[in-house]
Amino acid sequence: QVQLVESGGGLVQAGGSLRLSCTASVSTFSNYAMAWYRQAPAGTHRELVATITGGGITNYSPSVKGRFTISRDNAENTVYLQMNSLKPRDTAVYYCNTDPPMVSWGQGTQVTVSS
Repeated sequence: QVQLVESGGGLVQAGGSLRLSCTASVSTFSNYAMAWYRQAPAGTHRELVATITGGGITNYSPSVKGRFTISRDNAENTVYLQMNSLKPRDTAVYYCNTDPPMVSWGQGTQVTVSS
């Protein structure tokens, strides 16, 4: 069974940066489009934040475009999310999964942006 392990979250002031990582325990990682999702504290659904194909084509939600960058290292089975110019409304638990989601969700990593 594929496992996803997210890390890199934390508490940061508005305008700051964080880099999230997600490692997948799957041998064919490069075959999957991957994505970062987030769930706000009061939200009931996960918002799609950014996607990246196996070949590196990226797409972003309008709410993060120009501030966040998704990337991947297929040799390390890892996908990253570089988050710059963070805003309080970016506060959420961030998850990675395939695009569309096809595996069990990991524990996520909490990102808290203070004003």
